[in-house]
Amino acid sequence: MRCLPHPLLKRLLGLSPQCVPRGLSQSKGPILSPKQSSLRQSCSARPGHLTATDVVNYWQKVFETNGIPEARESSEYIVSFVLGAKTFQSLNCRSLWTPLTAWQQEQIQQLSSKRLERMPVQYVLGEWDFQDLTLKMRPPVFIPRPETEDLVSLVIEEESQKCAKNSDFCFPVPVPHPVILEIGCGSGAIALSLLGRLPQSQVIAVDKAKAAVDLTRENAHRLQLQDRIHILHHDVSYGSAKELLPWGPVDFIVSNPPYVFHEDMASLDAEIVRYEDLDALDGGDDGMRVIKTILALAPSVLKDSGSVFLEVDPRHPKMVENWLQVHPNLLLALRAIHKDFCGKPRFLHIQKQSR
Repeated sequence: MRCLPHPLLKRLLGLSPQCVPRGLSQSKGPILSPKQSSLRQSCSARPGHLTATDVVNYWQKVFETNGIPEARESSEYIVSFVLGAKTFQSLNCRSLWTPLTAWQQEQIQQLSSKRLERMPVQYVLGEWDFQDLTLKMRPPVFIPRPETEDLVSLVIEEESQKCAKNSDFCFPVPVPHPVILEIGCGSGAIALSLLGRLPQSQVIAVDKAKAAVDLTRENAHRLQLQDRIHILHHDVSYGSAKELLPWGPVDFIVSNPPYVFHEDMASLDAEIVRYEDLDALDGGDDGMRVIKTILALAPSVLKDSGSVFLEVDPRHPKMVENWLQVHPNLLLALRAIHKDFCGKPRFLHIQKQSR
């Protein structure tokens, strides 16, 4: 998830928070000054004379004129993508100053037109990096945010600590093959990152949205990880726990569930409202609708001493702790609260206790 209004959008773009102007009406086309109109005509009329830097500057001004957030960054991402680079800063001097071809200018114009409609950069490009993976992206599947990489790191750290404890024994210990259940897989970012970082692991990835299941499956095949992941079109609110156990009880449940308080949904930015699946954001009145479902399910699918790792709203840690105290029969204890890169309590580590 899912921060709110402009900070959310800034994280969506992978950038630091600041205030940005409000959106462009869907009924309006891009607003061009006479100078920008002239340059746009030159983009078509003089294909051998404009460089990447020229075009970045041009589209930055168009985006700013139309109130598009992160105008400079959006322009740089689009131009660098067309030139085959991840970032504008990674382009060499030759790429920066060699005149663009007519085809390159046309591609940049087509992608920039999508951004003018407030389409998130991730959808405009059709791909985005998460950890060390490049994943396909398309609406309305939820876009992974940078802070969620920390959720992956926490699971890996916990598994590493388990392995370190086992190595202290004098007798041989079998190589661990952790089984991980991800609830709400979206694009597959979390599940596939864990498979990549934990070579012996297996993952069950579930989502109630077919579009998400299809995209996770596509990304798994592209990364050649399909043999170690079981992908299910499944709603944990209504489905049977038995469907989630193709390899038996799991070591970890990990989820970045919908956790936005319903009253905050009205203040989301146009990029999110127009293109992303709002069901992947809306956590109900207290933001805990899906969180409670996951915790209620956990005892029936976790191994003894298994762990649940959740990304939540900063208001949730105390609420979750209180809820667990009211439900002692679940035998779940809040073990740790971890902060995100902004210093806000964002990640919960909950452990199943032995009877």
